[in-house]
Amino acid sequence: MAEEKFNRKNPAVKRILQEIKEMQSNPSDDFMSLPLEENLFEWQFAIRGPADSEFEGGIYHGRIQLPSEYPFKPPSFMLLTPNGRFETQTKICLSISNHHPEHWQPSWSVRTALVALIAFMPTNPGGALGSLDYKKEERRVLAVKSHEAAPKYGTPERQRLIDEIHEYMLSKATPVPQQNLEQTSVDSSNNIEGEEVQMNPHNDIIADVAGAEIQQNPVVDGMIVEDVHEVQVNANAGPLNVRFSAGLSVSRRIAAGETSQHQVQGSEGMVPKPADDQFFTWAAIGLTIAVAVLLLKKFLKSSGHDFGSDGGL
Repeated sequence: MAEEKFNRKNPAVKRILQEIKEMQSNPSDDFMSLPLEENLFEWQFAIRGPADSEFEGGIYHGRIQLPSEYPFKPPSFMLLTPNGRFETQTKICLSISNHHPEHWQPSWSVRTALVALIAFMPTNPGGALGSLDYKKEERRVLAVKSHEAAPKYGTPERQRLIDEIHEYMLSKATPVPQQNLEQTSVDSSNNIEGEEVQMNPHNDIIADVAGAEIQQNPVVDGMIVEDVHEVQVNANAGPLNVRFSAGLSVSRRIAAGETSQHQVQGSEGMVPKPADDQFFTWAAIGLTIAVAVLLLKKFLKSSGHDFGSDGGL
């Protein structure tokens, strides 16, 4: 790259040239990125799908556009390879992108942004701009297809750079794992509907999960902050029926053969015993008789007063 073509006194150009040298002197097997020969502010890149995810082994190309105020303003990102997580040829919304300039730090670099993008791949889209929410099986199919050829995009210069990066990533590529999709969808799917999973047979705990999500929260230089929802269940409490939906409801389930000790423990006053039933019955009868006697006396007294009034006429 002919560096003399660019104004090295420009802070943005100076910073970008430093990052190019650092990228070339310290290459990574997980990503590769280089700017266009004629435009230092436009970079082509490819990242490897994160391990232990449906993207593992995939090669995902994209484009980075650096602003003229770089590194004081964040870049924009666009994916070019179909992946099932982000739309292609659409600027995506990330906390490290130009959609959230308030989060950007000038100390971050293209390398930092690519590491963060890899970490973002398996997270929940959450309806963010430019996000997709394909099923894991579909994402694995796209990961396999990503090896076939580099995406076609832009001018011949761009395409040459894309092809060069693709060849590099293929040389470092690992096979896309062929997993049992049904087992994976039960173990770690983000959308499990009505699935019953035996969590602990020794304590008879059954989790009935409907729409529960398991999320990892990647942290890259303090850039990525995700909400953490934690549910704790006491496994020693006996048979439990746990349901996940918009909220969490836990109901105690008592087996037919259990003794009445489980029914009255902690709430003895709420469960009447036979002796208590007999006492309450006699008390109610006595109260009824007392009320009847009072009403009768009142009636007789009222009748006697009326007779006296009649006799005086």
